[in-house]
Amino acid sequence: MSCARLVAGGLCVVLVAACAGLQGGPGPEVKQALAPSGKLRVALFTGSVAHVVKDPASGETRGVGHDLGKALAARLGVPFEPVLYSALGPMFDGAKSGAWDVAFVGVSPERSRFLDFTGKHMEIDFAYLVPSGSRISTIGDVDRAGVRVAVLLSGSPDVFLTRTLKNATLVRTTNFPDALKLMKSGEAEVLAGVKPNLYGISAKSPGLRVLEGRPGAEEQAMAMPKGRGPDALAYARNFIEDAKAAGLVKAAIDRAGLRGAVVASPE
Repeated sequence: MSCARLVAGGLCVVLVAACAGLQGGPGPEVKQALAPSGKLRVALFTGSVAHVVKDPASGETRGVGHDLGKALAARLGVPFEPVLYSALGPMFDGAKSGAWDVAFVGVSPERSRFLDFTGKHMEIDFAYLVPSGSRISTIGDVDRAGVRVAVLLSGSPDVFLTRTLKNATLVRTTNFPDALKLMKSGEAEVLAGVKPNLYGISAKSPGLRVLEGRPGAEEQAMAMPKGRGPDALAYARNFIEDAKAAGLVKAAIDRAGLRGAVVASPE
């Protein structure tokens, strides 16, 4: 599939130029290791705009994970096959069962037990969402006794806040809509997540606002299930470095409209 299909509007020239810098397919052994089914199966979490989102008006699909997966498939010369998940737990279970080949997710020691990671391609700020009239006005107000923070189970904000919050209580859900309902119903005072998601929610909900600042950030990288081999991992690492240098990651961030996300530094 042509890299030009990744693009829309004014970003077309940028992405086409970026794809031109990503030419060069792998040898047959590496290709078989990366796409053993003959397709590149890319795991995408539908609860994050960093992974994948469909424009309700045009029907166009975009997202950094989506765009990078599509570009890698084009470089390998195989069809791109999105594997969509509505919850993170089943997505990571899919890595262990061989349901997908690559994903673009937050790096953590726990995930490194069953995934191999490339260098980072993107950093995304964490943030807090609160009702406009909330007594919580700064990120420093969150970590207090009695404050309940809704968070997505197994997501990077959950991993980070489990380690860093000392007084607030985390209330975990398996999907983002349920986490939002907890805050709107008063069962939680705060919703924690990544900034692009929370800005998207606040833009559609005048009664909600994103607190200034950032409690931390997620480092995202391309991941593949362990056992694909050192040559396949080396090829994937080179792809990510090429994608950053050629401007493909930056163009994908811009195309998805991600606020609070930046391209990671070269490794």
